[in-house]
Amino acid sequence: MTSKVSDQQCTIAQSVAHRLLAIQAVELRPDAPFTWASGWLSPIYCDNRKTLSYPEHRSYIKQAFALQVSDRYPDAEVVAGVATGAISWGALVADELGLPFVYVRSSAKDHGKQNLIEGYLPEGARVVVIEDLISTGGSSMKAVEALQAAGAQVEGLMAVYTHGFAEAEDLFAKAGVEMRTLTDYNEVIRQAVSAGYVSEHDLEMLAQWRENPSQWGR
Repeated sequence: MTSKVSDQQCTIAQSVAHRLLAIQAVELRPDAPFTWASGWLSPIYCDNRKTLSYPEHRSYIKQAFALQVSDRYPDAEVVAGVATGAISWGALVADELGLPFVYVRSSAKDHGKQNLIEGYLPEGARVVVIEDLISTGGSSMKAVEALQAAGAQVEGLMAVYTHGFAEAEDLFAKAGVEMRTLTDYNEVIRQAVSAGYVSEHDLEMLAQWRENPSQWGR
């Protein structure tokens, strides 16, 4: 049973990476780096919201999420999306699973009820958090903490993709929150080399960026 699940997850990781690259939801530019909002230079840029415009890929990712949530968190009672990028993913997954949906804002509204969590969240509900991208993990952990402060039991967090930074992995490990993704940086790079988006010559540089992203290219 364990090996069957592992094989299934491996297939999902490969397929999601291939799909993200095919529609340039993940784009690699080793020779012309992107500049992130943080000011970091990066040979890779991820915009998973682009997949929402492609019904075939959107449906596959939705079903992959639902399959893994059902497998890993069978007692989940609520699905929570992280604003703004994962609101759509969370709602799609909740609908697929027939579960209630809420979403967590990056900050509380400055008017009305000043909600941080939108939707009805029962006290003590078992929640799975859906995210689109994990980079340093800070915004994702803020959403987890907001849900916990509201009395929810966070079963785990699942994202479409992670860069695999040690900082994010340490953050979730210290908080005792399981973080899983459909695919990751290593799989994207393997698929990118296989499809010819980048060459094997670029691999060392891509590995160096992931090791020290804040200083890379400076």
